[in-house]
Amino acid sequence: MTFSIRALSGAAGIAMAFSVTAAGAEDFRLGLITPPPHIWTKAAEAFGAELAEQSGGAHSLTVFPAQQLGNEAEMLQQLQTGALDMAFMTVAEVSNRAPDFGAFYAPFLVNDIDHAGRLLRTDEARTLLDQLPATVGVVGTGYGMAGLRQIVARGSVDSAADLAGKKIRITPFAPILDFYNALGAAPTPMPLPDVYDALANGQVDAIDMDAELIWVLKYYEHADTVVQTNHMMFPMVGLVSGKVWAGLSEEDRAMIGTLMAKHVDGTIDSYIANEQPWLDEIKATGKTYKVVDAGFFGDAVEKWNAIWAAKAPALESLRAAAKATAE
Repeated sequence: MTFSIRALSGAAGIAMAFSVTAAGAEDFRLGLITPPPHIWTKAAEAFGAELAEQSGGAHSLTVFPAQQLGNEAEMLQQLQTGALDMAFMTVAEVSNRAPDFGAFYAPFLVNDIDHAGRLLRTDEARTLLDQLPATVGVVGTGYGMAGLRQIVARGSVDSAADLAGKKIRITPFAPILDFYNALGAAPTPMPLPDVYDALANGQVDAIDMDAELIWVLKYYEHADTVVQTNHMMFPMVGLVSGKVWAGLSEEDRAMIGTLMAKHVDGTIDSYIANEQPWLDEIKATGKTYKVVDAGFFGDAVEKWNAIWAAKAPALESLRAAAKATAE
């Protein structure tokens, strides 16, 4: 799906643009699970500011971060009914409704953060968005991402065997649940706001997390070991309620689609620029810090591949795209 803003020129064009947007003026609401300092939240706010500017003030956007409107499953339901206009949402939650999106979480699908960005910008990735209106009831405007996944643990972790039976906090979705089950761990779904205290009090033994939150939210403070695994990418998608979309003019669809796609895509560049500095900061805390590769996980990777080859037909095309974009 490609968006383009219709060109309007001259006084008549300006008047036409204003009359279209003013007639359908909206104060849109956008929800996310990330806290206010997070890159996704900042991108949502920048999207809202540019939307107000481009619409001549006819449209405004209120951003609700930190699960103020509910968790992602609840927000997706709100999008489906039209009670919520827009969201920046993990592809994880979308994969619970559209299994093809689970293919993005294939362990070691990408080599590094730059490779993840290139894959998300391929035609193969964008084609998956076309199924969202029919399967989920939302319109996907484009992809963003968070960093690659790492493991932060209480106690020492010398091998994957040290994670067997341990409670590992995960984002609640099937691909990562299957991965840690294959590893023999005890994956423990948990919302983001609960993670810091859960790690501090031993409710969980480890967490599966990206470098930004490990550093910014100081999860490392209650850990002994940080294992840089880079085992999964973690995409985000910009969504508009299908019901809300249907009520927009063609001009507003083009404007909203283009601007949202721009700002979610911008998060990719932010993570590419910041991933290594965050990892360096985490390493400098003095915690035991280890860098491992796919071999660390034993046969868990192949077990995951066997499960998801059947669940997500798109896995084959994404693997081909990943291979084509590898350096």
